[in-house]
Amino acid sequence: MNFFTADVQTGFGAFVSLYLAELQWSQESVGFALTVGRISGVIGVIPAGALADSIRSKRGLAAAGLLMVGIAALLLALYPSFPFVLIAEALHGLTAGMLGPAIAAISLGLVGRRMMSLRVGRNHRYDAAGNALTAVVMGVLGKYFTSRAIFLTAAALVIPALIGLGRIRGDEIDYSRARNAGKGEKGPTVKSVMELRKNSDLLWFAGCLALFQLSDASMLPLVSERLGQSRLEFDSLLLSGLIAAPQLIVAFCSPWVGYCSELWGRKPLLLVGFGLEVIRGGIFSFISNSYLLTAVQILDGLSGAIISVLTVVIITDLTAGTGRFNLARGAVSMITGLAASVSTALSGLLWQRSSATTTFLSLAAVAVIATALLWYRMPETKPVQYAD
Repeated sequence: MNFFTADVQTGFGAFVSLYLAELQWSQESVGFALTVGRISGVIGVIPAGALADSIRSKRGLAAAGLLMVGIAALLLALYPSFPFVLIAEALHGLTAGMLGPAIAAISLGLVGRRMMSLRVGRNHRYDAAGNALTAVVMGVLGKYFTSRAIFLTAAALVIPALIGLGRIRGDEIDYSRARNAGKGEKGPTVKSVMELRKNSDLLWFAGCLALFQLSDASMLPLVSERLGQSRLEFDSLLLSGLIAAPQLIVAFCSPWVGYCSELWGRKPLLLVGFGLEVIRGGIFSFISNSYLLTAVQILDGLSGAIISVLTVVIITDLTAGTGRFNLARGAVSMITGLAASVSTALSGLLWQRSSATTTFLSLAAVAVIATALLWYRMPETKPVQYAD
């Protein structure tokens, strides 16, 4: 399910802007459409997280999200007019908040906290493998056939994703465990939403991730822009390579991240992930060769494997016994999503008014602050002994 869900999602993002540009959309219109998708995604994550905690049918929530993605892909392929593209982007943004919590809830409900780090690592292995393979396939479709085929393929891939989802047995998903509820004498306990606001470690962790996204979210768009300004022809095939290369690293490393987090703890690995972002920004600020820029994207894969796996695992640790696992995950996703939106806007403005070197150095400086704050304020969250 993770593999084919990633396949479906890969058709969006960078390929949408390339597709709309080929249809002679203005930069303002493309930016507005992408902003609608981003805003709807940010708005939807908290309600979707709360829904994932409360609804018993986690598989039903995932199925609804997959169907919405399929509809969005068909709208883009068959009706690429302004109103239908906005509807498609809004639908896709909302599903991003549904699928992530649903998959996380299913995972936790199946294996519990004791095995969650290993399960999340395996999830991201198949997710990244799907991203990498489909990015290459869709790059080929866009280059040698038509960009419309990218979204038709994304819609078709909903079918095997639903088949994979159907093979998960609903009776094996423990409802209380899936929301990280505590165990009391009278049954599972669920804390109030206001209790999350008192969880200082969760708030600090969200702040660290927001700073990380403020640095990270602009890196690939800026690299793409620099490649586009070079002599190297920049098309859907090269873009797919920029997406696929880090994902291959994520696919290889993610299970090891989950495994090592049980051996060494969460914080040491998380510091490595944040530190790699500092190195990546520093290197980007001093090189302009197109092939070297692409090669440095490997660091994004290493950092992405660490951050993506440990974000879910640490939120699981910090919300143990609250019954608000997916709501907390949605809140953190909203904060990091807003930081990513601010990052792209500020970096573009800084690029125009200064230079590429200054922009990348500024992003690296933000990553330094995030790493220092993480080291100083975040405790080790791995429990000495798991309750389940």
